Amino acid sequence: MKLTESVPSIAITNYKRTKIIATVGPSCDSYEQVRDIITSGANGLRLNFSHGDHEEHGQRIKWIRKASKELGKPVAIIQDLQGPKVRLGDFEGVINVTTGQPLQFKYKGEYEVGGPIPTQYDLSKKVKRGERLYLYDGKVRTTITSVDKERGIVHTRAENDGILIKRKGMNLPDTDFAGDIITEKDIRDLVYGSTQDIDYVALSFVQTAQDITDLHVRLKNLNSSARIIAKIETKAAVDNIEEIVEATDAVMVARGDLAVETPPESVPIVQRRIIALGMRYSKPTIVATQMLASMTDMPEPTRAEVSDVATAVLLGTDCVMLSDETASGKYPVEAVAFMKRIIKYTQDNQPLNVIYPDVEDHGRQGSISRAIISLADSIYATAIVAETLSGATALQISSRRTKVPVIAVTSDVRTLQQLAIVYNVKSYLRPVSANAAEKLTAWLRDNKVLNKGDIIVTVSGQYPGVVGTTDTIKVRALD
Repeated sequence: MKLTESVPSIAITNYKRTKIIATVGPSCDSYEQVRDIITSGANGLRLNFSHGDHEEHGQRIKWIRKASKELGKPVAIIQDLQGPKVRLGDFEGVINVTTGQPLQFKYKGEYEVGGPIPTQYDLSKKVKRGERLYLYDGKVRTTITSVDKERGIVHTRAENDGILIKRKGMNLPDTDFAGDIITEKDIRDLVYGSTQDIDYVALSFVQTAQDITDLHVRLKNLNSSARIIAKIETKAAVDNIEEIVEATDAVMVARGDLAVETPPESVPIVQRRIIALGMRYSKPTIVATQMLASMTDMPEPTRAEVSDVATAVLLGTDCVMLSDETASGKYPVEAVAFMKRIIKYTQDNQPLNVIYPDVEDHGRQGSISRAIISLADSIYATAIVAETLSGATALQISSRRTKVPVIAVTSDVRTLQQLAIVYNVKSYLRPVSANAAEKLTAWLRDNKVLNKGDIIVTVSGQYPGVVGTTDTIKVRALD
């Protein structure tokens, strides 16, 4: 129970409210680099299971937990599943494409000029005539003209000039992949992940709430306590977004594929809608892809990228995420540090609060959370301290986007780590007791995180350690 025994001497009011997720890869593939990334501001670390093997990921998990313990800082580990590899296969050179040109695609085909282009996924089992097929991140757009199911060949017509390069992604915004988004590789990775210290599983290419339900069943059967992050990157997911948010544990706006599957100009509005739904259902939201993309090669981001991160903060997202910037970029630690600078400056100079209509729920938990925040605001409380086993109380309070720091006290290690990526929540591990909050605040006062005279609102339940029993609110001044 000593994971958060040591703590940096930073006043609670100086912590950033919006959290950072960084992707671990070749650019930060040592204990020292992982530790530096966490020190620089990362609250969650993403393991991309599209790359690397189980041995590599296992080593990274050990590094993350070692650094987390050394720094006294809870860190969420995210296992990002690959999903179906809807990509071009291998072929030599570059294929030039002209407008109106017929193109054929075949699963694991052997490419010859004018013949079928190989793919890593059997499209013939899913696609239909008239559907759109986009290649190379949307650079080449085609329409499916016919499907030869017997030979497994998909015929298309090019809508613009361009080039094709091996292994580049394919997007099919009109195609229904329902029931086929968890592959055999994903199943093997889930089995492996269930034996490791994983906090979240990110599900790629989600289309419906049923995809989330199916994964919940798989995780339960594996005795995994990991929560699910639904990656919103398909048109179908956008069409079913509210049901997906309600069914999942957290949501990621995966803007790369989303900007190909849907009109690029719609992505900012979709992002805003997802953040609002996350608040409504108390589900953490993550804005991802190309946030500081230029820092993959340069020591500073562009002004547009700085504005993009700041906008996500202003909109109220729980997390902003770095992908290539930290996984394969030249400046992984600097990218995290710069993102933290943007977050801190934005929250400290925030000129407005974004208000989303119809966010409030009128259930018991929602009403208690509103009362807690109203009380904390009216008495100028320094912090809200919430005792929570499952994390639900902290999630409910956080979803109201109060500026009063939320300190979560839990006896569950998994909850401690999962709360690391929740907006404005600082989590601590303590044994179940009737006065866990008082003991923690005294310890934080001794470590200068809190100060003598600070006003604290504590939230607890009549039965400590029992889920769903939050019913007591107290106010106290630290002596």
